[in-house]
Amino acid sequence: MNGMLDDRELFKLASEVGAFLLSPARLLVTAESCTGGWIGKALTDVPGSSGWYKGGVVAYADATKRDILQVPAGILQVHGAVSDATAQAMAKGALEVLGGDIAVAVTGIAGPGGAMPGKPVGTVWFSWAWKNGQAVRSIARLKIFDGDREEVRRRTVAMALNGILEIH
Repeated sequence: MNGMLDDRELFKLASEVGAFLLSPARLLVTAESCTGGWIGKALTDVPGSSGWYKGGVVAYADATKRDILQVPAGILQVHGAVSDATAQAMAKGALEVLGGDIAVAVTGIAGPGGAMPGKPVGTVWFSWAWKNGQAVRSIARLKIFDGDREEVRRRTVAMALNGILEIH
């Protein structure tokens, strides 16, 4: 993704996600930290999104990740909020707490502050989880985006939505 993504591109992507979820009928849930609800906003910009988007949790604080999304305190203590383990626990927690068939979770450092050793500004962990029969499967990806806070967050929304389209 080169250059700044605009709202039209995010709308187009969210519309593609909606079409993908409608056939076969699946419900999406979200767990967001660094995007602060922007993924949910992009999804609900699409008319008819109530047919495939169930809702989400903005879990900006670690306590919210733990108390609402059921991310184990040990994961947060050992791995930190911006980690593979936390992103996957957030996605699985969203499926458990909110229901739905597919979840996307994002947790990252949008900047301008917050960098830590090994986790520069722009570091974002993504996880997608989905029901596979009685089991829940998940994948996680790390991306380090360049740009200011706005650009990091826009690119995070786009990558989160693109990842949904890759789930079969």
